[in-house]
Amino acid sequence: MTEHQTRALKIVSVREQGRDIRSFDLMTEGAENAHGVTFIPGQVAALRVANEEPAYFAFAGAPDDPELEILVKRTIGASVALFEMKEGDAIELVGVAGHGFDLERMRGRDLVFVAMGTGVAPLRSALRQVLKQKDEFGKLVVLYGARTPDDFCYRDETQGWEDAGVELRQVISRPGDHDWSGPTGYVQSLLDHVLPDLKSPVALVCGSREMIAQTRDRLERMGFPADAILTNY
Repeated sequence: MTEHQTRALKIVSVREQGRDIRSFDLMTEGAENAHGVTFIPGQVAALRVANEEPAYFAFAGAPDDPELEILVKRTIGASVALFEMKEGDAIELVGVAGHGFDLERMRGRDLVFVAMGTGVAPLRSALRQVLKQKDEFGKLVVLYGARTPDDFCYRDETQGWEDAGVELRQVISRPGDHDWSGPTGYVQSLLDHVLPDLKSPVALVCGSREMIAQTRDRLERMGFPADAILTNY
C-alpha cells in the first residue's frame, strides 16, 4: 500500500447504479475545488467506514476529476456500512493500493477494456482519463459483462462513450425473463468479435479472479503477448 496520511472524506453525492450498487462522490474534508489525492487510474482506495476493518474500493473517476468516485456493491463488512451512508457522512481514506494502469506507456495503442460487474470502476477511471486525450491513443473498445441488464453501471454514460468514438459491446450471462436483445454469455466471448480488427491492442482487464484468468487464457491463445494483458493490481 502506498504510504498515505489518513484523510477524512465527506460524501458529497450518492447515485444508484446497478442492482445493489451505488456510486459515491467523495471530497477531502476542507477541500473545495479539487480532492487533492494522488492516484493513477486503476488504483484502489483503502477506506475505513465506521468500526469496520478497512476495505478496498477502486477509484472510478479520473485522477483530475474534481471529486473522488467509488463504486460500492452491497456485500459484507464495510461495503454494507458504506452502502447505507448518505450525503454529508464522513469516512476515512487510509491508503492507496495497486499498481494501476500506466497509460503513458499505452500511447498510440488500441485499448480494449474488458470488465465484469463492478470491475467497470477501475476501467472507467482509465477510460475517463484516456478520453481527455483521445487523439493520443488508437481505437477504444469497451467489452462489459454483467449478470442481468439491471447489473450494468453507468448506464447514463454509455451513450456518451459511444458518441466519443468508443466501441461498446455489452453481454449478460443470465437473461432469464429480461427484455434483452443483445448477446448472452460471458464477457470473454466478445473478444473474438473485436480483436481481429485491431493492430496493436492492449487489454485492460478487471473482474473476478476467475474471469481474469479465463480472459487472460483466451487472449494468450489469440496471440496476445503477456505484457499486453494488464490488470490493475
